[in-house]
Amino acid sequence: MRKLALLLPLLLLAACSTTPPKEEPNYATVASNQFVAANYKAADTLLAQLSGRLLAEKPLIMATVVNIDALDQTSTLGRLVSEQISTRLSQGGLKMIEMKLRNNVYLKRNQGELMLTREIGEVAQNHNAQAVVVGSYAETSDMVFINIKVVQPQNNFVLAGHDYVLAKEGIVRSMLLQR
Repeated sequence: MRKLALLLPLLLLAACSTTPPKEEPNYATVASNQFVAANYKAADTLLAQLSGRLLAEKPLIMATVVNIDALDQTSTLGRLVSEQISTRLSQGGLKMIEMKLRNNVYLKRNQGELMLTREIGEVAQNHNAQAVVVGSYAETSDMVFINIKVVQPQNNFVLAGHDYVLAKEGIVRSMLLQR
């Protein structure tokens, strides 16, 4: 009995000092993640602003969201924001051209579909696109600021735009590191 009395505090102390096992991602944690919801909300905002301003039969092009401090660079975050916004715009009824299937667009290795300003008009004309969705992001130590615009390439008029912020937490931070 005395041995048990001495052993019990040690067992309790050992139990308190262990760290809980790392929780594996599951549907609930992924579904509650801010990333997809924020990108879909941005696209929904663009759709609302564009209502009645675009021709139903003419497509749009989605350019890769780029780093505002280096417009010829992006990251996994920039590419995925572009993908999700394009998907949501398509779900909203807009015709989106999938640029990854085209071989005549300026592609920078490991970057995505980057379009320089002087090339946007030409690419849009070649694909009969009425508008191009462009965007940029800026990083701080704890936030990522994202700007998305729908631009008419013929005259550079902005038809719709939206700004939003993502917390630079684990998932977002990891997508920025994978450049």
